[in-house]
Amino acid sequence: MRQPSPALIKKLFERFEQDKPEPKTELDFVNPYTLVVAVALSAQTTDKAVNKATEPLFKIADTPQKMLDLGEDRLMRMIASIGLYRNKAKNVIALSRLLIDRYNGQVPLTREGLLALPGVGNKTASVVLNELGVEPAIAVDTHVFRVSHRLGLVDEDATTPDKVERQLMAVIPKKWLTRAHHWLILHGRYVCKARNPKCLSCIVSDLCPKIGL
Repeated sequence: MRQPSPALIKKLFERFEQDKPEPKTELDFVNPYTLVVAVALSAQTTDKAVNKATEPLFKIADTPQKMLDLGEDRLMRMIASIGLYRNKAKNVIALSRLLIDRYNGQVPLTREGLLALPGVGNKTASVVLNELGVEPAIAVDTHVFRVSHRLGLVDEDATTPDKVERQLMAVIPKKWLTRAHHWLILHGRYVCKARNPKCLSCIVSDLCPKIGL
């Protein structure tokens, strides 16, 4: 791959760090289990919509057993405002049952263990491991994918989320890795939007190769 210059990387992430020293996920959660559920529910749905649905949900079902006691039908009704809620409810019930049967109700904090859970893919596992400080990871959603290409952090051959993730992990210094996921997501969500990016208010616009295109 054609790697971006270390000088560019340094300037970009120093700016992000200065702007938001301790970025966090915008998903609300109270423990590792509710984080897994929230991230799984967030696929193709905004964090705001997920938080609205999970605020009352997590008050009564913040453990795998409580979720099973709640039941799939009631869970579906509680998350009906978010996309793909029927399939997501099935997965949440299935992963809750597996956590009880195989892990004594505890979330396995390894990539292999997380990927074994129904409805949990590589992106969800990366978010959970990174957010809980277990393993630095960069979960590549549409925002990270777009921003990484626009800022020249990855090359044109990075055509899939997995390729983007591998290239980002290779070029971003370790001291920024855990926070880089959040910086790139937030930048793409609020500034470097797919349509009508806010280039005039962008803190890294002078470093962006796409300005003027």
